[in-house]
Amino acid sequence: MPLAPTHRLRRIATNGVHLNVAIEGEGPAVLLLHGFPHTWQLWSGVMGRLAGRFRVIAPDFRGSGASTRAVEGYDAGTLAADVEGLLDSLGETSAAVVGIDAGTAPAVLLALRRPGLVRRLVVMEALLGRLPGAEEAVTGGAPWWFGFHSVPGLAETALAGNEAPYVDWFLDSGTLGRGVPDDIRAAFVRAYTGEEALRCAFSHYRALPTSAQQIQDAVATARLTMPTMAIGSHPVGRGLEHQLRCIADDLIGHHLQGCGHIIPLDQPEAFLALLAPFLSADLPK
Repeated sequence: MPLAPTHRLRRIATNGVHLNVAIEGEGPAVLLLHGFPHTWQLWSGVMGRLAGRFRVIAPDFRGSGASTRAVEGYDAGTLAADVEGLLDSLGETSAAVVGIDAGTAPAVLLALRRPGLVRRLVVMEALLGRLPGAEEAVTGGAPWWFGFHSVPGLAETALAGNEAPYVDWFLDSGTLGRGVPDDIRAAFVRAYTGEEALRCAFSHYRALPTSAQQIQDAVATARLTMPTMAIGSHPVGRGLEHQLRCIADDLIGHHLQGCGHIIPLDQPEAFLALLAPFLSADLPK
């Protein structure tokens, strides 16, 4: 999808890297955090709809899209520090934070560590380390690609030259066979083409034990005190909601039936119908 005239792409230094960031609109900040195999363009179909009331900020994580392909720092804590620095660079002292897939753990950690910074929290389609409550969602064990991606050097070597069909499989599976627009698909394939791009992507998986421990450490001394919403679809369902029940003071959960994992692309209207009222609930009419 081409950039709308109101989109601005900026390159912003934070925490030792430069993040490629799409920004649209004016008003209270909303920070959108993507997963794999996505870039900020995951949100391109909903940003304009939110920008009428909010300043929408959608970065590429370190290692993704046009952001720095860093050697290290793919644990949730470092990613949270990256976007905390991004908000600071943009002069934002408060933001609603929305994360999906690999963007969920950094969003939760940022909210636990900096509750005064996160006005509202929305997380989707991921599970948080060893927190209880997700047993039903993982009865068959972790998906096969978690192990494949976790072995240093293996997946990027095996997949180099075959990135397009591999990314396409995730996009097709994540929309229950409905697929994504050709221009978005092409942007994602470009972002994950080449051994170095793949190494960065799979570094998120290789950092999962560290990220899980960071979350465990954080919830030992902190809770989610801001209004929080968990949205599940296929395959996570209500697993994330169940995990958050034990650490969130003000939680609402939704399960989108007939929706694939990549919620903003598969069911954008249903997603916005939940998201927009939640983000606006405590703002002046």
